[in-house]
Amino acid sequence: LLSIYAAALGAGDIFLGFIVSVSTLTGMVLKPTFGVLSDRSGRRLWLIIGTAFFAGMPFVYRFVSTPEQLFAVRMIHGLATAIYGPVTLAYVTELSAKARAERLGWFSIARNAGYVVGPAAAGWMLLTIEPVSVFTIVGLLSGLAFLPVIFLPETVDNPNNNTKSDHLGQKSDRLAFKQQVTMALRAGAKAPAVWIAGILDANIFITVYAVKAFVPLLALSSGANVAVAGAFLAIQEAVHIATNPIGGRLSDRFGFVNMAASGMVVLGGALVLLPHLAMDIAMILPAALIGFAQALVFPSTMALVSKQIDVSHLATSIGLVGSMKNAGKVLGPVIAGLMIHWLDYTYTFIAMGSTLL
Repeated sequence: LLSIYAAALGAGDIFLGFIVSVSTLTGMVLKPTFGVLSDRSGRRLWLIIGTAFFAGMPFVYRFVSTPEQLFAVRMIHGLATAIYGPVTLAYVTELSAKARAERLGWFSIARNAGYVVGPAAAGWMLLTIEPVSVFTIVGLLSGLAFLPVIFLPETVDNPNNNTKSDHLGQKSDRLAFKQQVTMALRAGAKAPAVWIAGILDANIFITVYAVKAFVPLLALSSGANVAVAGAFLAIQEAVHIATNPIGGRLSDRFGFVNMAASGMVVLGGALVLLPHLAMDIAMILPAALIGFAQALVFPSTMALVSKQIDVSHLATSIGLVGSMKNAGKVLGPVIAGLMIHWLDYTYTFIAMGSTLL
């Protein structure tokens, strides 16, 4: 939906890549901060705030008339994922120390379920209504998320909440918060798991977000309609969701890093294959491979981090990984936009797949 809407507003290939990626730039900068705030004041409050951004921002798209305005709206919209990313993952990993990767895989089924319906529904709706109306429908549906979020309990009593203030009431809290930020960032930066997970996830997201941004335009350039591109992305996410618990279980059994590296190989092969197939039934294979690759990587990397990081700094460390992941999300569409501008779709996807391999 977004890439087609940006193109309709007159965005070129390069600026379109920036528009698709800018919301994740917000997350890249702010995820560790929201992780610290969540470690300090609890998960539930920040889940409610994140839901407010998710539900409210889609209505703003109706007032957008230029690519530059769309760029600004996407930057603000990124606050939603900046909050949700570290907070939800920390919430789930705190439930139990057993079978972390498999449980994160099951959680991803719920977290990513909308990605199955979303692309297919958007492609179908775009056949009859304009993109801005689809965004309005998204906002209306997103408002329903308040119902379960409001009733979520806190997972644990966080020791970081027990700060003392002086007789003026504020100075000690500020100092305690600064100390907590320093301690949390230092703990995350010293943990090898944070760097391993962040670098692997960033490499995966560079290619996955390039695919999300430009497969719809690849379909249009080859004579297919937007519903075909929607079906491709829906199949990709359906396989990702369905195989997440399998990827998590394999990771628990054979090693977190081993499965993450295997996922990178699968994704690289899928990207090399992608431009050689017609935009029809043959696209099921690369779409399925891309989905399965993500199922191998993401539960593995998050489980690796949760195993090595103390719970009092967990969301902050997940936020640091999220910043590296978001760097990949930002770079993917931008790099692909530049390469497509200078080369074409075929050479771009082959080069990105080969690099990942």
